[in-house]
Amino acid sequence: MDNFARLLKESWTLVEEDRGRLSGHFYARLFLLDPELRKLFPVQMTGQGDRLLEAIIAAIHTVDDPEGFDEFLRALGRDHRKYHVEAAHYDTMGVALLDALRSIAGDGWNLEYDQAWRDAYAAIAEKMLGGAAADDDPPFWHAEVLTHERYGPDTAVLTCRALQYPLTWQAGQYVSVEVPRHHPRVWRTYSIANAPNEDNVLEFHVRTPTDAAGWVSGALVRRTGPGDLLRVAAPMGSMTVDRSSERDILCVAGGVGLAPIKALVEELAGYNRARWVHVFYGARTEADLYGLDRLRDLVAAHPWLSVTPACSDDPDFDGEQGDISDVVARYGPWTTHDCFVSGSAPMVRSTLRVLAADNVPPQRTRYDTFGNL
Repeated sequence: MDNFARLLKESWTLVEEDRGRLSGHFYARLFLLDPELRKLFPVQMTGQGDRLLEAIIAAIHTVDDPEGFDEFLRALGRDHRKYHVEAAHYDTMGVALLDALRSIAGDGWNLEYDQAWRDAYAAIAEKMLGGAAADDDPPFWHAEVLTHERYGPDTAVLTCRALQYPLTWQAGQYVSVEVPRHHPRVWRTYSIANAPNEDNVLEFHVRTPTDAAGWVSGALVRRTGPGDLLRVAAPMGSMTVDRSSERDILCVAGGVGLAPIKALVEELAGYNRARWVHVFYGARTEADLYGLDRLRDLVAAHPWLSVTPACSDDPDFDGEQGDISDVVARYGPWTTHDCFVSGSAPMVRSTLRVLAADNVPPQRTRYDTFGNL
C-alpha cells in the first residue's frame, strides 16, 4: 500500500499545476466516448471540473488510510446517484481519466504510474458502486422552502422541509443542493445549520461569492422564496461530535462557517451536561455577525456554553478585535479539547496552525472549508 500510495501522489505532481487542461481533456474525451453523458451535466460547465479534481485529490490523500478511503468513496458513490450515474458510466469515465492523465503528464508518465492509476480507479469505482447500491434512500429529496431571511446584500438564512421521505443526518454534516428552477443539474454543497429533527426541516446559511461558482448561492440568496422547490442530496461529512469523548469542545466559525457549528451546539444542547463548549465566531464587521443573537439565546439557556465574537475590520465593535484565529490563540492552549473549525480556506488554515502550535493532536481536530484548503 505504501508504494501504491507513493506512485499515485508522485504521478499527481506531474499534472497538479495544470488542472484546467486536465479537466478540459477529461470532459472532451468523456463526451467523445459517450455523447449521451453530456445530458447528465449542466449546460454551463464552469466549475464542474473543479469538483471532479477535488474528488480525485481527496481520494489520493486518503488512499493510505484504508478506513478513510473506504468511507469517503462509499459516501461519494451515494452522492453521485443524484447525477443519474450508472455502473457502465464508470468504465467510460475511467478510460477518459487515464487518457487525460497520460496526455497532460507527457514524457514524465510511465508504466508504473499507469498501472497504479488503473488499480486505483478500479478500487474507486468498486467502492463508489458499492456505496450507491447499499443506500436505500432516494438519490435526492424534493424540499419546499419554508422561510427566507436576508442579512445584507449577499447573505441569507433559509429553511426547507424535505418531502416524501425522511432525511436522516448528523449535526456537522453537509448536503448538495440544486435549484432546478434557475440552474438545473448544477449542485453546490452547504452545511446543515440545525440539529436533526423529526420534522424533516433543514436550515442553510448561504453567502454569494463573486465568481461563477456562486450561481446556486446567488439563486438561493436573491431569487428563492417560501414555496419554491429545491433538491437536496444525501448528507455527507464527518465533522461530527464523538459522544463517547469526555473532553471539552472548541468550535471556531468564520462567516457562514457558523452553520455546522450552530448545528453541533444545538445537538449538544439536547444531551450535554458535563463538557464545556467554547465557540469563537468571527467576521469582518459586526453587521456580518448575523447569527450572534441565536448563539446568545443558546448561551442563556446552557451554562456550559460560552461564545466569543470577534471582528477583524470594525474598530467600533465592542468585543474582541482581530482575525478569529488570532483571538483563539489568545485564549489557548486547547491541547485537551476536541476542536471543530469551519469557514473560508484561509481562516481554516490559520486556525489549524494555531491548534498545531498548541500541540492539539490532529485526530482531535475536524474542519470544514468553504473553498479549497
